[in-house]
Amino acid sequence: MNEPNQGPVKVEIERKLLSALAPSRLRVVDESSLHAGHHGHRPGQETHFKVEVVSEHFAGLSRLARHRRVNELLSKELSEGVHALSIDAKSPSEVD
Repeated sequence: MNEPNQGPVKVEIERKLLSALAPSRLRVVDESSLHAGHHGHRPGQETHFKVEVVSEHFAGLSRLARHRRVNELLSKELSEGVHALSIDAKSPSEVD
């Protein structure tokens, strides 16, 4: 979190997930540059992200329910330019 030169979409993703999920661990990686030439890539824009989040809010939820929750929280970003979102969502009891 709070890495230098991060874009506004990444900042907003972090803000929303921190606010809604109070995670004990959050990592948001902009992987857009890795997808040059692929569908959905737009040079110079934030289009592909990887999210790793550990939150008590995920305890007792299925993997699908966790992904749905993250997608709901980021629905605006997904509808306005984020093409791909890889999600690894766990509860604290699932972390080594």
